[in-house]
Amino acid sequence: MTRILVTGGGKGVGAAIVRALVAAGHDVDFTYRSSGDAATALAADLMAAHPGRKVAAHSLDLADKAALEAFCESLEGEAFFGFVHNAGQPYDALAAVMQQDKAEAAMQVNFWSLTRIAKSLMRGMIRAKAGRIVAIGSVAALQGNPGNAAYAASKGALISYCRTLAIETAKRGVTVNVIAPGFIDTDMMAPYAAYRENMEKQIPAGRFAKPEEIAGLAVFLMSEPAAYMTGTVLPIDGGLTSMIGVHR
Repeated sequence: MTRILVTGGGKGVGAAIVRALVAAGHDVDFTYRSSGDAATALAADLMAAHPGRKVAAHSLDLADKAALEAFCESLEGEAFFGFVHNAGQPYDALAAVMQQDKAEAAMQVNFWSLTRIAKSLMRGMIRAKAGRIVAIGSVAALQGNPGNAAYAASKGALISYCRTLAIETAKRGVTVNVIAPGFIDTDMMAPYAAYRENMEKQIPAGRFAKPEEIAGLAVFLMSEPAAYMTGTVLPIDGGLTSMIGVHR
């Protein structure tokens, strides 16, 4: 049975990805930072609903470099077929007033933790000549948006790294792809509730994405038909990045 690691799997898009992967027949380990009760309940519920599947929740703050290092060392020698880096940390500030420590914290969670975990899992994937790495990026890395400089830069770094990693591992049976969502209907969008109606008007599809729609693409990228897809960046944004943002 294939085993997959998901970061930030306790709630929102991460929890939807965990649910979809387990339903597709995978064993899943996932990390969470603050949603301990929800994560424990999710793992128990999924194992009850899918007898024979193994689902394990791991408490981990990806911003804590020492904790991340210890977690990665515990992964050494473990066999994982897939890795979905979903955990993300927002930071909104205009570039002129950006605080470096907060920007670096976002970079650590969004980008550096991806590289560290991938390094731990890759040796086993290469040895098995089979592996799937999926990183959850953002359309913020594809289109400019005021106040998004640090967050967009972290997701842009993620895309560049994944493209390079895809080329380095393609002949070893490992695929590396990026999903770039637009606005998703999760708690992360709660601070923008007052602007939601106006934001939805600017999206060609007229609505935010459902977490399950992001999860469905992640599951596909873990499947056999996706074996020839690598080095791609797949926007899932209701047409947002296809549109010129000038309104008549």
